[in-house]
Amino acid sequence: MNISSKSGTSTPSQALSIGVDIGGTKVLGGVVDAQGSILTTHREPTPKAGGVELTQTIIGVIQELLSQCEATTVGISAAGFVSSDRGTMLATPNIAGWNGVDLKHEIEREIALPVVVENDANAAAWGEAKFGAGQGMDNLMILTLGTGIGGGIVSSGELYRGAFGVAAEFGHLRVVPDGIECGCGARGCFEQYASGSALLRFTKEHVAVGVEGADQILQLGTGSIEGIVGAHITEAARLKNPLALRAFAHVADFLGAGIASLCMVLDPQAVILGGGVIEAGDIFLDQARGALEKYMPFNAKHPMPEIIPALLGNDAGLVGVADLARG
Repeated sequence: MNISSKSGTSTPSQALSIGVDIGGTKVLGGVVDAQGSILTTHREPTPKAGGVELTQTIIGVIQELLSQCEATTVGISAAGFVSSDRGTMLATPNIAGWNGVDLKHEIEREIALPVVVENDANAAAWGEAKFGAGQGMDNLMILTLGTGIGGGIVSSGELYRGAFGVAAEFGHLRVVPDGIECGCGARGCFEQYASGSALLRFTKEHVAVGVEGADQILQLGTGSIEGIVGAHITEAARLKNPLALRAFAHVADFLGAGIASLCMVLDPQAVILGGGVIEAGDIFLDQARGALEKYMPFNAKHPMPEIIPALLGNDAGLVGVADLARG
C-alpha cells in the first residue's frame, strides 16, 4: 500500500473514491485510487455518543478529504447489519443511536456524492480479494480473527451479501451445543472458540491454575493475569512457551474444524485469515492448516483450499469500501 499524508494528486478524479472506516476509537477516511493505493488520509476521534454526533464526524472527515482531492464516490465501512440496498444501519450493537439510521441518505444530503454503506467485515474481505492476498482468485472465504470473528464471501468474483445484506456472519455459527454464552445471545458460537478472545481466555484460565509456562507469560506482561494481552501470548509462543503453544493449538483446532464445515457450503479456492491472531505466523497458520486437513469431510478426496494470511492489515476495510463505492 502506498500511504501518504501529502494532499492532492494528479490521478484523474474519476478514479478516486473516498473510503471511511469507523472504528471504536477513530473515524479514518482516505482517498483511494483505482489501484487500491491510499493517497491521503484524515482521522477524527470516534464520538462515544454515536448517533447524530458520529454521523456529523463522518461528514466532516469526508469534507476535509474533498478539500484536498476530487473524489466522485464515497464508501462507509461500519460494524453492524447493513440493509441489502447498502444504505441503512439495521443494527449496530457497538454504536449507540444508529439502529435504523439511513446513513446513505444522511450523508448524501450533506455532500452531494453517491454513498455506499457496507459492513466492515465485508469491506475488508473485498479489499483483500481485490488488492490483497486474494488477487487473481474468484472464490474466497475471508475470516478476521479479533475480539470476535468477522467474515466475508467472494463468489464468482463478486461480494456475496445474501438476501437481506447480512451474510457471512461466520462468528455466530453454533459449533458447541450449550457452549459458552456469546454476546449475540446464543451459546456455543464459533467466535467463542476460534477468535483472539478465545485465545486470551484459554491462556488466562490456564495461567490462573499455574500450568507449565504460566510464569513466563506473566513476566512478559504486567505480572498479573488481567495484564495479559494477545501480543504476550504470541511472544511466548515464539519462545516455545508450552502454554502459549497449547493455546494456539486449541484455537487452531476449532478454527480448522469450522473452516472444514464452511468449505462444504462455499467450496472456496482459498481461505484468507486476518486479525491479530495471525501475527503468530506459521506457529498458528500451520496448525490451522493441519486441523482443516484433519476435519475435512471426504478427506483426501475433497479439494483442499489454501489457508493464507491477509496482506492489507488495518487498511483492508477502507480500501475495500472505497472500491465498492465505485460500483
